[in-house]
Amino acid sequence: MLRKLVIGVAVIATVVAGVGTARLVLPWTDPTHGVPKQLAFLRTEIEQGADRNAQKQFPEGYFFLNVLYGLSWVQVGVSDPARAADASIQVRWALDRLDSADGTAPFDKSLKPQYGVFYAGWSNWLRGGLIALGQSDAAERSRFTSDSVAIASAFRTAETPFLEAYPGQAWPVDSVVAIASLRLYDAVVAPRFGQLARNWVTTVKTDLDPATGLLPHQVVPQVTGARGSSQTMIQRFLVDIDPTFARAQYQLFRDKFVTGLGVREYPEGTAGQGDVDSGPLVLGMSLSATVVGMGAARVHHDPLADRLARTGELVGLPFTGLKTKRYLFGAVPIGDAFLAWSASARPLVATDQPAVDGSSGWWRLPWLVLLWLPALLLWGAVRLRHRGRRRKRAR
Repeated sequence: MLRKLVIGVAVIATVVAGVGTARLVLPWTDPTHGVPKQLAFLRTEIEQGADRNAQKQFPEGYFFLNVLYGLSWVQVGVSDPARAADASIQVRWALDRLDSADGTAPFDKSLKPQYGVFYAGWSNWLRGGLIALGQSDAAERSRFTSDSVAIASAFRTAETPFLEAYPGQAWPVDSVVAIASLRLYDAVVAPRFGQLARNWVTTVKTDLDPATGLLPHQVVPQVTGARGSSQTMIQRFLVDIDPTFARAQYQLFRDKFVTGLGVREYPEGTAGQGDVDSGPLVLGMSLSATVVGMGAARVHHDPLADRLARTGELVGLPFTGLKTKRYLFGAVPIGDAFLAWSASARPLVATDQPAVDGSSGWWRLPWLVLLWLPALLLWGAVRLRHRGRRRKRAR
């Protein structure tokens, strides 16, 4: 009985190792990385209240789940024009949820721009994505224009390049998203905010974190150094504002935050605690930063994106059905939303961004050893036990 049990476990370990090896080594057979199936799963979850549940766990849980659902559809529709019409329907649905009382509830309407730069920037980026799909009407383009003008006015009258997301609180990443939405307006409607964006870049170059040369994590009520959870998002959007500045920032980010397994929350040589932005840290790495970092690498044409995607397919316990795909058994829908957004990532403004120098495939070796070692040990035990039984019979 013991021998049969060991053989059964060895077979299971071998199958797991084989599947894991395929995910690490074989070419991708699905160019969409299953994103439309992920979005089908997320639509059902959101309709059943997953966004309201997320709000109980994260400060912007409701907002992020809906905005990332819409943005993932934008990226799918822009990459595949045959899906643009369907994508536009889904984006409008997401925008309606952002405009609802639940969508605006966490934010202060009195801020400039209205509801603060976090809400204004992300929702304007999504609205611009609807225009980029080529399926918008005059009212939607008018709303995009008026919201963009309001954001631009807030930047022009502010004494700082980093606007408030909440009263007395400002994070540079939120202003990066808002400025990117203005550059998207220039690309899909008409040139209008180019000088404002150039002036903004010139100003932020004087406000970089002196320890890393990157944009800081927070500036109000206090200035804190660069962190992975905000840097990965910053690197997603800077490329659509100023590709040259973005590449310089991305190289610094890659040098100081990227490890062989993922993205650190704090720069190399610096320790810190996890929080609501980073989530729990494992060996100093943030899961949320690593997932978003995959998207940042993708818009910079960095082979790191493939490495992180394959690692996610290995450890994220993906389950793909006929119509849906989910990770970790669908237990954390907002995690699926970030994965879908990162897996389908693409610039919406920048073009001709050069690729980052490729990396070797040796990063796979530790994973392959980890996958195959249990199976080899088990089969070795079976072999030794079999040889022992043969010797007993021989005596």
